[in-house]
Amino acid sequence: MSDMINLTLKVWRQACTDSKGGFKVYKLKDISTHMSFLEMIDVLNEQLIASGEEPIAFDHDCREGICGTCGVVINGQAHGPDQGTTTCQLHMRRFKNGDTIVIEPWRASSFPVIKDLVVDRSSFDRIISAGGYVSVQTGGAADASAMIIPKADAETSMDAASCIGCGACVAACKNASAMLFVSAKVSQFALLPQGQVERKERAASMVAKMDEEKFGNCTNTYECEAACPKEISVENIARLNREYMKSILFSKD
Repeated sequence: MSDMINLTLKVWRQACTDSKGGFKVYKLKDISTHMSFLEMIDVLNEQLIASGEEPIAFDHDCREGICGTCGVVINGQAHGPDQGTTTCQLHMRRFKNGDTIVIEPWRASSFPVIKDLVVDRSSFDRIISAGGYVSVQTGGAADASAMIIPKADAETSMDAASCIGCGACVAACKNASAMLFVSAKVSQFALLPQGQVERKERAASMVAKMDEEKFGNCTNTYECEAACPKEISVENIARLNREYMKSILFSKD
């Protein structure tokens, strides 16, 4: 089996937020199957620059599956065909010689395209600012053993905290819902003593901001969990709904 493949790429090109975009077709030859997906785009960009064309704009940072900024839709799947994997962790051995690969940005009105494959995800930052924080005293940190937390709660909280805010859940959802992201951020604090100070208001504030940012609602298709590179559980959405109801009840006191 050859380690080199030839590909046809259909890549979304869009000059800026207000311009009309469209797919452009590129041919690539002798791509090593040992390359990562982003390295393959790097090769294409080198060829585009050499020919005097504008390189494809795409987001990336760590290239280690930690930050999530690399996220794009590949052949209709957020982050591509591998589960529990970010785009930068996807390798070209997942594709065959002669394949056509369609690459496009996240599709959601709350994530406007900045250029090509780059989208503006600052709406997530504004949701976090609405309630995804804890109030703590300054000074030395408290001794860890002085704060008793059940093991199951600690583990569930840390699982929720592993959300990297990449937006794959939004891109995969037919409603462009951000419920999985918001529920993960609410859950990580709801289960720990440190998160109790803002607990009464947190869920209501973050859901209100999510609605203001025009994300859709959840209709329980679970596509968000399937697309999430950190495999965040939809059980967090149920917890968010409970926390939201408590927030509404407390606000009436």
